[in-house]
Amino acid sequence: MSPFLDLPPLSAAQFAAIEDRVAALLHTTADVIVTQGEALLPLEAAIRGAAHAGSTALNIVTGPYGQTFGNWLRSCGADVVDLAVPFDSAVRAEQVAEALRARPETDFVSLVHAEAATGNTNPVAEIAAVVRAHGALLMLDAVASVAAEPLLTDEWGVDLCVIGGQKAMGGPAGVSAVSVSDRAWERIAANPAAPRRSYLSLLDWKERWTDAGRTVLPHAPAQLEMLALDACLERIEADTLTATIARHRAAAAATRAGVRALGTLTPFVHQDRHAAPVATTLRTPPGLHAAELAARLDPALPVQSGGGALATGMLRVNHYGSAASLQSVQSVLTALAETLPGTTPEQATSAAAEAWTAALTTA
Repeated sequence: MSPFLDLPPLSAAQFAAIEDRVAALLHTTADVIVTQGEALLPLEAAIRGAAHAGSTALNIVTGPYGQTFGNWLRSCGADVVDLAVPFDSAVRAEQVAEALRARPETDFVSLVHAEAATGNTNPVAEIAAVVRAHGALLMLDAVASVAAEPLLTDEWGVDLCVIGGQKAMGGPAGVSAVSVSDRAWERIAANPAAPRRSYLSLLDWKERWTDAGRTVLPHAPAQLEMLALDACLERIEADTLTATIARHRAAAAATRAGVRALGTLTPFVHQDRHAAPVATTLRTPPGLHAAELAARLDPALPVQSGGGALATGMLRVNHYGSAASLQSVQSVLTALAETLPGTTPEQATSAAAEAWTAALTTA
């Protein structure tokens, strides 16, 4: 029998130790609950726990996940105000402040830190300060930003911070986590519509696990995914979080520089400061179908076309986890140069190398 199929049960102490490691990664002393599923599980759980009929929610939309959050908030009966900006940019704290002034009763704000699907990232520290001053609760989707960007949960005042292991952490997709501030617990406990006796219930986890001293697990954990999460947390600690973040920033800078040197494609997100460190999205020129271009590349490369309506004109280069390396970036640039007419890889890979070195030097 495979050694991976004949493991001793994961103990409560091991599970709690992994939660503590996640808390350290998030720079938080708040309760952290590691949830046994993909990150959509704690994201929906957080919204259904905190949102209810009679509440007013500001939903910041900078990509497809913001659209999903709006749908969940409305299904909870909340009065939802969408603050949408073009997907090739970022929302500004001033826009959030203006939206909150227009609806002073707003008590919940949902925000995505980095949108891997569109390649943009939002200035969370500035936005969180505005939300905190207003007195609203802030939920942050940090699935694509954790381990790729600074994430100072307590310092920024993030009440619900959701992460997943499958992107910059280089871990499994089947396990995720959420940190819950005291303010968020009070809000969820006061919500009569908050899920109970449900897989979406954060309160069940709090009562049966966190408040009970974390000595008896409420159900059998996802063993392999938990061990994989622990392993990638250990790897980040060994490499240091600072070095891991720097590597992702360098990969983004190298990709953008290399693509500009190619000339045929252009970054979808115009400004470098709005570009996410986990994925670079590219515009294809008229007549060049992004999905068809992606299909001509080696499927082992971390490249795909955009989703939905973006599939025709957007190409996405993923450079997170093990792909956040100069070699991976240059492999993608070489493949694009060999596929696109009138381009050669040398100039692009040279530009990428220069940008990589410059990014690490200034990190």
